Amino acid sequence: MTASDPSILYPQHLDVLRSRADAALERSGHDHLVVPSGVLHYQVFDDRDYPYAVNPQFKAWVPLVRNPGSWLVYTPGETPRLVYLQPADYWHVVPEAPGGYWAGHFDVHVIREAGDALPLLPADASRCAILGESGSTLGPFAPNNPQAVIDYLEYHRAYKTPYEIAMIRKATDRGVRAHRAAERAFRAGASEFGIHLAYCQAARQDANELPYHNIIALNEHNAILHYMEFDRVPPREPRSFLIDAGASHDGYVCDITRTHAIDTTGEFQGMIDAMDVAQQALCAQVRDGVDYARIHLEGHLLVSRILKEAGVLRMSPEAAVECGVSAAFFPHGMGHGIGLQVHDVGGFLASDRGGRIEPPEGHPHLRLTRTLAPGMVVTIEPGLYFIDMLLEQVRQGPHARDIDWERVAALRPFGGIRIEDEVVCTEGDAVNLTREGFAALA
Repeated sequence: MTASDPSILYPQHLDVLRSRADAALERSGHDHLVVPSGVLHYQVFDDRDYPYAVNPQFKAWVPLVRNPGSWLVYTPGETPRLVYLQPADYWHVVPEAPGGYWAGHFDVHVIREAGDALPLLPADASRCAILGESGSTLGPFAPNNPQAVIDYLEYHRAYKTPYEIAMIRKATDRGVRAHRAAERAFRAGASEFGIHLAYCQAARQDANELPYHNIIALNEHNAILHYMEFDRVPPREPRSFLIDAGASHDGYVCDITRTHAIDTTGEFQGMIDAMDVAQQALCAQVRDGVDYARIHLEGHLLVSRILKEAGVLRMSPEAAVECGVSAAFFPHGMGHGIGLQVHDVGGFLASDRGGRIEPPEGHPHLRLTRTLAPGMVVTIEPGLYFIDMLLEQVRQGPHARDIDWERVAALRPFGGIRIEDEVVCTEGDAVNLTREGFAALA
């Protein structure tokens, strides 16, 4: 066994979850924490179900992501109880009996019908904090999602345990392998759809297992932030490739973005290289006590410098940030927390009692405004795009003369650039899980 072995790390993780649950229940005045795994949802006027998405509050305790109709019950001082639905079913694959490094830490009860869970839940539903979606109702057990419990758990979920960081690392290693395969497919002339298939094959996960819909964009499509169309035919002249794609492992996820140029010696590749340098400088700022919003604002300054060096901006980088022109080229947030969810919860919480820390004025799309501390895992993803709609607003505004529109026209066919890594805040230097993953694969 190694220090990263989940059989060693998981019991420590479970102790942290118990401690957090104890504090949350005391604060809300409830006796039990009850967490349904979630239920299947069906398309209207049809018997086809949508892809199942497990309740994140459930998979925080157990690495189960394909088990609708199950329940987790925690009572302070007692062994957590897992009510595990293993239905009698000849239409579908039935989940295997629970086992592995985590199962021995639970009082496991296997049931065959969803309703069989009811007698295994606490006697008085009114004494329970029930966390889940409204459809996860069984008898008197309907999710009430007490705000005091949600605020406490979501605030502290930003601080990842060593087990969680190990799981994110495993997801990252899978994603890195798939990113390499996607780049090879791009350079071989594949279509967006073909690159997507190459990615899934290398990740060994299909679209429903991936943590989000792959963004695989060629040429001008790079300028559509959430481009998800997948052209089936490659462009006549491939110029650039932006891929924002992740992978999953035992309920945890990764989120990686890379941009590539077909001409590795051309001007656009030079801009990618400059963005990579800037992105690494921003990653290095992930340190204990740093306000994440300040990293975001620093990112705007660095992106503006790249635009200035490329001849796009006639104004100073500082002026571009001050007057808001930088936001036309970099319109999204610097990144977000990551873990059980791609955009992990609690990014705006002022404390474990609630409250909200607003993003800086003029930057409404920033998803994380907290001060960084050891254990936090965040993404750093500066972007630079040539988006017609946003640039037209600048062209019609007071700063039109501060842009070289001929340079914009020359760069527009490449779409844009985004680079994203997952970074762990420690008591010292940041740990870049993504870069370590790529280095290990080299």
